[in-house]
Amino acid sequence: MAQKQTNIPAWMVTYADLMSLLLCFFVLLLSFAEIDAQKFRRVADELSKAFGVQRDIEAMQVPMGTSATLQHFSPATPDRTLLEEVRQRTMQQQPQLESMRSMLETQQRQRSLQVASRVEALLESSLPEGVAEITVDEYRVVVRIAENGTFGSGTATVTPAFASVLQELATLLGDLTGTVSIDGHTDNVPIRTAQFRSNWDLSAMRAASVANVLVESGEIAPGRLLIQGFAETRPLAANDTPDGRAVNRRVELTIDATTPFDERGERSMDALQADSPAISPPLAAVTPL
Repeated sequence: MAQKQTNIPAWMVTYADLMSLLLCFFVLLLSFAEIDAQKFRRVADELSKAFGVQRDIEAMQVPMGTSATLQHFSPATPDRTLLEEVRQRTMQQQPQLESMRSMLETQQRQRSLQVASRVEALLESSLPEGVAEITVDEYRVVVRIAENGTFGSGTATVTPAFASVLQELATLLGDLTGTVSIDGHTDNVPIRTAQFRSNWDLSAMRAASVANVLVESGEIAPGRLLIQGFAETRPLAANDTPDGRAVNRRVELTIDATTPFDERGERSMDALQADSPAISPPLAAVTPL
């Protein structure tokens, strides 16, 4: 008996295969949705061993390497630095510097007394008694000259006798160094003339007159002179009496008796060492003329 042959279209076979594949795919997705973590880790470890995956190095095992510096060089012996040598040398020189500074101050005081003694001898033989007074203030010599015999009353004209004394004084000051401050002072009696409007003009003009005589001698450079007028602002005595006012009418010369200094106001070490052997004994105190 002949079998009956059923003809199934080809597209039906292809559709059935597609459905089978889709069913397998969804089953696989479902199996992934329910993953066992421990089982997956065991499977992954077995796969890594099977396929030769390199294991990680633990953190405690630090990779070691070689250093070209350690192989070819070695640390040198430590030595003192330049800063240590400078500091040590400064500490050694400190006592010497202090000794030099003390020696310099002694020389300057002695020089001030010597200058005061020379000025005293000059003015004592040239001016009347009681006109000039000399004092020593540290390294400066202050010469106070009263109005009597030096200026006319209410004028800034230097008398001939006083001009002659100033020329001799300029010769003495020319041998020294430092500045010479010339200060004019008056009493509190007001003055107002055609030449002077106030005591300020009178005091400044008297100081300028003294400076002009000193410069005219040619012995002292103009740059060393400092002119100031103080009027009645710095009295030495009360202006209540004629004697007190006479004391206040004066001209003061402040002589800087120090030796040459550098730009910082300090002597060089070579100049100090050159003068150190020639220290003369201190002079006696200078008394007013």
